[in-house]
Amino acid sequence: MSSRVGIIGVGMTKFGELWDRGYRDLIVDAGAMAIKDAGIEGDQIEGIYVGSMSPGLFAEQEHVSALVADYSGLRGIPASRVEAACASGGVALREAYLAIKSGEMDIVVAGGVEKMTDIPTGSAAVALMGAGDQELEAFKGVTFPSLYALMARRHMVEYGTTIEQISQVAVKSHNNASLNENAQYPFRVTLEQVMNSTLIADPLRILHCSGITDGAATVILASEEKAEELNNDPVWIRSSSLATDSIALHDRKSFSRMDAAILAARKAYKGAGIKPEDIDFAELHDCFSIAEILAIEAMGFCEFGEGGKITEDGETELNGRIPINTSGGLKGRGHPVGATGIAQAIEAVLQIRGDAGKRQVKGARTGLIQNVGGSGATCVVHILSGEKE
Repeated sequence: MSSRVGIIGVGMTKFGELWDRGYRDLIVDAGAMAIKDAGIEGDQIEGIYVGSMSPGLFAEQEHVSALVADYSGLRGIPASRVEAACASGGVALREAYLAIKSGEMDIVVAGGVEKMTDIPTGSAAVALMGAGDQELEAFKGVTFPSLYALMARRHMVEYGTTIEQISQVAVKSHNNASLNENAQYPFRVTLEQVMNSTLIADPLRILHCSGITDGAATVILASEEKAEELNNDPVWIRSSSLATDSIALHDRKSFSRMDAAILAARKAYKGAGIKPEDIDFAELHDCFSIAEILAIEAMGFCEFGEGGKITEDGETELNGRIPINTSGGLKGRGHPVGATGIAQAIEAVLQIRGDAGKRQVKGARTGLIQNVGGSGATCVVHILSGEKE
């Protein structure tokens, strides 16, 4: 059994509307970049886990585990597709981590990919609602913007959170994305622009919502023993946790909290032997701007109800107390759903290595990544660090 697991290589395509790139092109490109970054050969890889939410609907391609192994030149090795809605990438990372932790493998690839823009926006929205309760939500006409709008409105009623505070999340995310060459939306927006953008589901407007995105991301994990043999200096995965809740929002105890996220965070902190105040930065799942506020609170970075306030006060900025979504997050970087959890891990690795460029957090050594499926039915949390323990 491997005592520790580290990330030794990362690779990521640009995120956006990538008309000239197909599903297999994206994941192969990201994988090749990760192999090069790790300084290994393909024949050293012992397993593949691919996060992809809905390739059949988005790209008319199922059986993607074999496809990825085939087109990556890795035929013969075990490969599995992992699906957990928008948390597919994060759960693929966890499965790769557990495969090494068990002692079964020493070098494993965790990738994520989605090609979402080749179908009409309406069809993409239908596909994405597969992450909710199809019978009790989607069939009744509920969409994900409307689910998160309910969560936003409830948070506003319970805690006095304002639309200005929710909008400031998007302003901050775009500021960070403007420093990320791989981001789908690498431009700044003003508070006024966010608040005056097209209304989608009251109170959420289009600039509160992540876009439809193509992209792929890959990380290569290794056991401590193999990393030392390769003379590689990994970023260590200190803990990995996964929790679930009811798939339908109306069955939750609260609309203003994500219990799966709260539980996953507690387990992750316990596994790493640290507390929220020991985290230097975090990549949180901001599919809608209200989701970042819910995640800030669930991860323990402030009291419940104060997520909007600390955002408004600048505590989540690049130079703030707890920088959030330095990559631009799902809102600014983009959200190819199967790849998002892996992209979060890549941002954490870059920050800990000190390779994040203009968005580098000073002294970043320990980061948290949080990936959510649906409206909070699945949540996976990882804590990464430059130190082994």
